[in-house]
Amino acid sequence: MRLLTALCFFIFSSHSTFAQSDMKHQSTDYFQQTLTFKSAVLNEQRTVVVQLPKSYQSKPNKVYPVIYRLDGAGNIPLASTIIERLQNDNRAPEVIIVAIENTNRLRDMYPTVNKEPQGPVGEGGGAAKFLAFFEQELIPLVNKNYRTHDYKVISGASAGGVFSLYTLQAKPELFQAHIAYSPAVWWNYGAMVKSTKSFIAKTKNMNNYVYINIGEEAGIMRERYDELQQSLQSHKVRGLRFFSDAFAGISHNLTSGAGAFNAYYNLFLSKQMPISALTDDVASINAYYKTLSQQWGEQISPPDRAVRSLGYNLTDNKQFTRAIEVFKYNIKNHPQSVDALSALSYGYEMQGNTRQALKHMESALTIADDSYPYINYLKETKARLQAELSNN
Repeated sequence: MRLLTALCFFIFSSHSTFAQSDMKHQSTDYFQQTLTFKSAVLNEQRTVVVQLPKSYQSKPNKVYPVIYRLDGAGNIPLASTIIERLQNDNRAPEVIIVAIENTNRLRDMYPTVNKEPQGPVGEGGGAAKFLAFFEQELIPLVNKNYRTHDYKVISGASAGGVFSLYTLQAKPELFQAHIAYSPAVWWNYGAMVKSTKSFIAKTKNMNNYVYINIGEEAGIMRERYDELQQSLQSHKVRGLRFFSDAFAGISHNLTSGAGAFNAYYNLFLSKQMPISALTDDVASINAYYKTLSQQWGEQISPPDRAVRSLGYNLTDNKQFTRAIEVFKYNIKNHPQSVDALSALSYGYEMQGNTRQALKHMESALTIADDSYPYINYLKETKARLQAELSNN
């Protein structure tokens, strides 16, 4: 097969039972591979579907974050479409998606056995073993055979949402992001709500992301969800990025569809740093792009255009001193950028410092040549600034 030949996948030890099949999406460049293998932890055959990014074959040295999606491959198209749209706007990296097919869903997803008559009494309680399957078998398997980096997301709905929240508490460093669409936290007298509240209350620092949502659910489901949401919202754990949505009129089964865009939009940092992330210290720019690089799996230095945009935002709001600091910071990273020098000139001009504005406009012109598309603007601005100094 094309994928297998090109990538030379999967060398397994002789004691493993393993089967695979390849499939190319119609009308796209995504490849999916279905893997079936014997889990020693769960003592059963398990199947996962792996979708590779479009660039996987053409960029053999590139590594990718991984989204582990519970409840099977039927959930891949939604996540894939949304993330691709975000990629087109430089708001998300390409990702590997690993969808885990179910065998005994209630057993695997819930950490406690349900004793409440509200639901199926006696079900659940296998989440610890299911998590061990992830940690000891599935994640190592994916890391061994695909080009991954260490940013991992786990996403699930309803019971899967409960499991996502459970992994946050049981192994908080295993996944860097946890998505729980309408998590069924009513289960077993709200056991997950109680454990989450206890975990959050005693946690001071946690470099992680959590997204939860709910639809039109009412009764004890809504009461227990609201208690969970309020606890996560009110406890300001350092490093925890928490987002939640409530969708009126959306059924329980549609909350993943309603929430997927916000879940991933808020998760991945944009290459264009938002002004809200900028503090009074320009070191916050370094911190932002360091985190972004960790997410995306590649070194992304603060882009010239993105940083200039921050400075222009500040000048628009008449924060000229801060804008000049940002423009100066940008020149340190891009000393030969005509645009960076021109932006600093503009910042000084807006501040009323014509002499410094002229100095940096002249510096821009020493670098620019006639092929620069805005050369006439630079020359005209220089002449205007010279005239202003002569008249003063």
